[in-house]
Amino acid sequence: MDTIEKKAIKGGEFIIKETEAADIFIPEEFDEESQMIKKTCEDFLAAEVFPNLERIDAQEEGLMPTLMDKAGELGLLSVSIPEEYGGFGKNFNTSMLVADAVGAGYSFAVALSAHTGIGTLPILYYGNEAQKNKYIPKLGTGEWKAAYCLTEPNSGSDANSGRTKAILNEAGTHYLITGQKMWITNGGFADIFVVFAKIDDDANLSAFIVEKEFGGISMNPEEHKLGIKGSSTRQVFFTDCPVPVENLLSERQNGFKIAVNILNIGRIKLGAAAIGSSRMAINYAVNYSNERVQFKLPISKFGAIRYKLAEMATRIYATESAAYRAGQNIDDAYEALHAGGMDLAKAKLKSVEQFAVECAILKVWGSETLDYVVDEGLQVYGGMGYSAEAPMERAYRDSRINRIFEGTNEINRMLIVDMLLKRALKGELDLMTPAMAVAGELMAIPDFGAEDDSPFAYEKRVLKNLKKTGLMIAGAAVQKLMATLGKEQEILMNIADIIGYVYVAESTILRTEKLVSMRGEEACKGQLDMMRIYLHEAVDHTYLAGKEALNSFAEGDEFTAMMMGLKRFTKTAPFNIKDARQRVAKQIIEANKYCY
Repeated sequence: MDTIEKKAIKGGEFIIKETEAADIFIPEEFDEESQMIKKTCEDFLAAEVFPNLERIDAQEEGLMPTLMDKAGELGLLSVSIPEEYGGFGKNFNTSMLVADAVGAGYSFAVALSAHTGIGTLPILYYGNEAQKNKYIPKLGTGEWKAAYCLTEPNSGSDANSGRTKAILNEAGTHYLITGQKMWITNGGFADIFVVFAKIDDDANLSAFIVEKEFGGISMNPEEHKLGIKGSSTRQVFFTDCPVPVENLLSERQNGFKIAVNILNIGRIKLGAAAIGSSRMAINYAVNYSNERVQFKLPISKFGAIRYKLAEMATRIYATESAAYRAGQNIDDAYEALHAGGMDLAKAKLKSVEQFAVECAILKVWGSETLDYVVDEGLQVYGGMGYSAEAPMERAYRDSRINRIFEGTNEINRMLIVDMLLKRALKGELDLMTPAMAVAGELMAIPDFGAEDDSPFAYEKRVLKNLKKTGLMIAGAAVQKLMATLGKEQEILMNIADIIGYVYVAESTILRTEKLVSMRGEEACKGQLDMMRIYLHEAVDHTYLAGKEALNSFAEGDEFTAMMMGLKRFTKTAPFNIKDARQRVAKQIIEANKYCY
């Protein structure tokens, strides 16, 4: 377990432990082969997707499956598939890079990610050898396309309440599946469906590999959606669909566990895809701001526009920093688990499960960064942004689904806190000791001794205090509300926001520190500015979330003491954030693209 101990602290442990910059991965470290894979993705979008966006959105018959076939020929569907099944066997962070690069592909990105993620991975990670040998090679080439059938009309966030039934036939050879699934991505052209149903009166779901050719499958017409119009989305009906018993995936009643673990992967990959979409959208905005002239000047000369461009860039840089840090943590955990003798597939799942908190954070931060970028990007275009002739209109509509996909952002925020507290109760994370230490610190006289003024020392002090804020408020909420905390969703979301800002701000500081060690301070002026901008904003957001939480459950002397603590822990030195944003924007405007 040396690798995981040196390179990656446990999932969620960032809230109570410090990480060294040398121990994280940053996207600037991707090797030449990974960069070539990224370039292949970008070239594919430029050649096959962007020229055909109108045709894709019109769902031209056969176009999306053809694009998937072409992507399969280039190996874009098999990056994560082991070599023994015809894939490239690349690590998790490389698959994150692919999700990032393809993320700019609008509806095509949705189809590809559904196929390679929730459509393929359940079989790869939970299938037996016969199932993997039969299905994975053809899914890897795109000969067979996959879909994932979990959601039902009355079963969304509460996935285990699904009513689809599977009944064993009298001969004991087939399960007969009957039920209705909705919002099924790739439903219109999929050959393989991973279907979740309850056998008889089981309490929990089971999972099945269902081929379209089995029969008993019918569909509603394509859904008309606000965005991702080119993505096939159908309701799928199963009526005594005969599924051979050997197509039960994993064990009976293991379906909910499969769904949860695969969704963890989907969440962090969605965060990566949102980064790619954000990068494209900011480039459109910068280009337009340099071209659009008002009052005899390009609008990129005006402070209000520069604010938007700098803020977009800062949020992209910060989210990207967190995404590839988490991706490498997952890879390091996998290497350690596999080296320790764990089966390859189990090690893959366990490593992602260990960082489920970070996956949920990346899902929320990625989707909300993208929403901010496309919203402000459209604003940069002004009236033209509202026209379907301009590129921001499609980006704006397509972005909105990401806050709903893979569990709503509200559900994910509550999961962040829930998973941390459950790990604490199991003894996997010692949150109580540091929380009690923070509570004791509130009653002590502050230490006004000499402070370290070495590079990044100030930022790390601020970050350490943000961690104390999260521990103070979460600890007090647990003590005060006890068993009812789970019902206090507003407070849970306040705490989740603090935790998320801590993780993303820390990732941004560590990435910037590592970059400076690699390139020197002079070459990293923009990154240093963005790090300080983001940290400043993280402090402000933490203060507001903390204040709202405390007003919700604390009172009297307890409230007074913790508000004093909150103010102490969110105190920062004066910082001219306006000038920092001006410098960041200037670099982007001169490069005419996101250049970090």
